[in-house]
Amino acid sequence: MNIILVSNNMTKPRSLSGLHVAVLLIGFFIVASLMTAVVISEKSNIKRQVVKVMSPAQFEKSISSSQMHLDAYAKQIGELQARIMRLDAQNKRLVKLAGIETDKKVAEKAKEIDLTAVDGLVTPGVGGPLVNATPMTEPDLRAAIAELASAVGNRDEYMNYVEADVLQSSVLKDMLPNSKPVSVAYRSSSYGWRIDPFNGNRAFHEGLDFTAATGTKIRAAGDGIVTAAVHTPAYGNLVKLNHGAGLETRYAHASKLLVKSGDRVVKGQVIALVGSTGRSTGPHLHYEIRLNGSPLDPRKYLSSN
Repeated sequence: MNIILVSNNMTKPRSLSGLHVAVLLIGFFIVASLMTAVVISEKSNIKRQVVKVMSPAQFEKSISSSQMHLDAYAKQIGELQARIMRLDAQNKRLVKLAGIETDKKVAEKAKEIDLTAVDGLVTPGVGGPLVNATPMTEPDLRAAIAELASAVGNRDEYMNYVEADVLQSSVLKDMLPNSKPVSVAYRSSSYGWRIDPFNGNRAFHEGLDFTAATGTKIRAAGDGIVTAAVHTPAYGNLVKLNHGAGLETRYAHASKLLVKSGDRVVKGQVIALVGSTGRSTGPHLHYEIRLNGSPLDPRKYLSSN
């Protein structure tokens, strides 16, 4: 096959052989293929970017991050609810100890220190129509949690005060363990909520920690009978004293126990030596007071004796 090209600028016709035609067609197909490859490549890149942006893993990660925030808030609210339950149980003990008069004292004290609107010791009447309800934002949730934590903290402290006052005026006043178990001030963890030194989470600390050197004498805070002198994973070397009427004291993390179960001890008697056994970060005495198994705030019962 021959192709004849005719032009005004040509002095004579020029023909292309079959070889020339083949070369031109091959070139055309090469160029077309390259252009197609470029277009397909661009489309593939765009598709990969879209897949990357809309990846289920990325979407799941985003949802998971939001859920973590919600879980954190839920955990804080759960902790506060647990504190309220503890306070409710404490109030029941007060009612049992002092009868209806305790409720009157609580109401009067709440009014005196203006706790009515803060922590619900006396619940005011509230209400009204719901207008333009909107979901709470994250700042709203944070503010609500902070306010609730402050309110519960005030209530916690106040109820501990009332409980101690009632106990010290009751028939149990002569049985209360009211002397210091060691000859140092408590300078470490106090009674109440704290950050756990081992796992970094908030946890309730049911006693007082007295930082003291290993070997410091631990004395009975009141007359009683030894109900346990054992080693446990959490308390380490532990002494439990029964003071009667449901009152109990616990002395934990001792390096050495000097009494045994069944022994009768008197206030001030040396019962153990300070150590760092069990779940402990260093030498100290972990001291608890309990009434019918429930922890009391030891700070309310310590004297200078």
